[in-house]
This record gives sequence, structure tokens and C-alpha cells, in this order.
Amino acid sequence: MKNIVPVSQLFSGQIALLVLASAMAVPSVAQQAQPTSAPQSTPPSAQQPSPAATDANTDKEGFWGHLNPMARKKWVHKRLDPINDRLTELDQVNAKNAADIKDVDARAQAGIQKAQSTADTANQAALAAGSQAQTASTVAQGASGHVDKLNTTVTGLDQYHQISDVDVAFHGGNPVLSKSAKDQLDQIAANLAGHQGYIIELEAHSPGAGAAGIQNSQKLASSIERYLVTEHQIPVYRMHSVALGNAVPATSDDEKPARVKTSSVHIRLMENSLAAQDATSPHGMASNAGAERP
Repeated sequence: MKNIVPVSQLFSGQIALLVLASAMAVPSVAQQAQPTSAPQSTPPSAQQPSPAATDANTDKEGFWGHLNPMARKKWVHKRLDPINDRLTELDQVNAKNAADIKDVDARAQAGIQKAQSTADTANQAALAAGSQAQTASTVAQGASGHVDKLNTTVTGLDQYHQISDVDVAFHGGNPVLSKSAKDQLDQIAANLAGHQGYIIELEAHSPGAGAAGIQNSQKLASSIERYLVTEHQIPVYRMHSVALGNAVPATSDDEKPARVKTSSVHIRLMENSLAAQDATSPHGMASNAGAERP
């Protein structure tokens, strides 16, 4: 009974022998399956793997690189380098576009500023031109008014109008002034004080005929002029006298000259309105213009 081998041990040994025999038989069968005409050995160059096969094997290595511990870094770099190159190219394009945009914006801003400066300069020039035009218009208006004033002044230099008149009587043709005559002359002189632009016209009359009457009337006018100059400082150039003798100027062409019967001097106060426009007219002299002349 001791020499009997257990069935289970015998069965396990047979299985192991069977597996070993099968392993040895597989290479033999493979060699017999190859054609007899094929060469028994392959050149060393044919046994080198191609780059495509290497890439395929590399791709088949997986992310963790079972064949080489560094294979995973190469695998990552190999796939990231094209992406990094593309990103770098995109960054360069974006940088160039940003620089172009900045350059265009700078030129646009410069153009806008230049246009604004030109517009401001033109506006200032227009304002200056308007101001100059306004000044020129004012000057022209002032010159026109000045010319008009000069024309009016020149035209009115010889224009006088009568303010008042009075008759100074002389008794008996005597050229000596009476008190009444002096009072009349004093009133005339008092009203003329401080005034400008006036003249005094004297028409002397005497009843004498011919040259005798004229000479006598001249003495009457000279007597009044002398009194006004010496007593009241009336300028001589403001007095104009004429000796008419016994003749009285006719007031119309059909009227004949009248003859005077008493000696007298008719005094007219004449004023130039332009020369005396800033002064009060010398009114107040007693007037008897409406009285009948001798």
C-alpha cells in the first residue's frame, strides 16, 4: 500500500509534461510552415524597425511609457511643441496687429489734433478778421461823420443870422454919445461877454446931402466903434460899419431909396451858429427892429 502513488499527483505531473511538449513543438511547426524557397537568414538591415513602426510603437507606449521611463515626457513634448509653435505664431500675429492698431490710432489722433488745431487757428483768424472788419467799419463811420461835419462847417462858415438890432440916436448930428446912447452900447457889450462867433454891423445915417452927409454918418459909426473898443474891449474885427449919409437902402427893386431926417446908427448883432454852437447865443439886447427907421 505504501508504494501506491496518489492519482492526483500523477495527473499533475502529466499535465506539466504535456505543456512542456507543446511549447517545444510550436517552433518546429512554425519553421515547417515557412516555404522552402525562402532564405533562412534575414539581413541585419531588414531587421531594423522603420521610423513609422517606431512612431507607432512610441504611440503605443501610452502616456506612462512602459518601455522607457522618460518616454512620457517625450510623448508630451512631441504633442505640445506644435501647439506651442502655433500659439507663439498667434502671439506674434496678435502683437503685430496690436502694434498696427496702436500706430493707426496714433496717426488718427495726430490727424484729429492737427485738424482741430487748424480749425482753431481758422476760427481765431475769422474772429480777428471780424474784429478788424468791425473796427474798420467804426473808423469808416467816424471818418464819414467827420467829413460830414467838416462839410457842414465849411458850408456854414459864412452863414450868419440876425439875433437882434437896435438904433442909437444922435441929436443934431453931433457924434458925441449921449447917456442914453452909452446905456444902449453898455447893454450890447454886457450881452456879448464870453461869446464867440458874432459880428456887429453898423449902418450910419445922417440927413446931410451928398458927401457931407456921408462924412457925418461915418463920424457917428466911428464914435460907436471907439466906445465899444475902449470901454468894453470888443475886437475891431468883429465890427463892420458903412456910412450911408441920408440914403436908406430900398427893401425891394420897385422902392426908391428914402431920405433920413435924423442922425442915427442902426446896430445889428449877427451870429454864426457853427462858431457859437457850444455857447449861449448873446440874447437880451433890447431890440426895436419893428420900429420905424429914421
